[in-house]
Amino acid sequence: MSADWREALFTNMLRLVELFRLDKFLFRIFNLVSTYSFTDYFRGFERNNVIRRLFGDRTEEILHGLKVHFSWVGGYMGVNPSNGHLMVNPNYLRNGDKVDIYLDVVHELVHVRQWMEGKSLFEGGYRYVERPTEIEAYGYAVEEARRLGLSDKRICQYLKTEWMGDDDLLQLATSLGVEGPSTN
Repeated sequence: MSADWREALFTNMLRLVELFRLDKFLFRIFNLVSTYSFTDYFRGFERNNVIRRLFGDRTEEILHGLKVHFSWVGGYMGVNPSNGHLMVNPNYLRNGDKVDIYLDVVHELVHVRQWMEGKSLFEGGYRYVERPTEIEAYGYAVEEARRLGLSDKRICQYLKTEWMGDDDLLQLATSLGVEGPSTN
């Protein structure tokens, strides 16, 4: 099964932005971004055991230095592949499910660490649900979801995206040790 066209389009657009370092240029032209410190908006993550495992003794330093770009471009949140900063749609913060937002922050902080290690966040040759960086990031989010007491059904609701078909969701859930939705 090939990747959904929306996923492929989005991934290729991000690769081009990364390749040509267009993010600053585009955001300045369209004035689409406001930038703040991560710790100004996301408090308490420096005390989170999962996040401390990600960044170790440098957790507070890294989170304090991490920038958040609030942008109306994009639907949820992600990591800017050219500078490792968090990109967040303020509408998602205002209207999204609070548990999903929390798990997305955990997921994206894994990507921040991966970026710091020099890993490509949009490595080609993989479908979204097979990409090693995504499996690792979702793994941390699922671990945190289980700590919060979420059921496998609720975790699958979190994992499901609009660019992911039912087969993709089942594959991702299975690879993460989550009981996937039944296919009736």
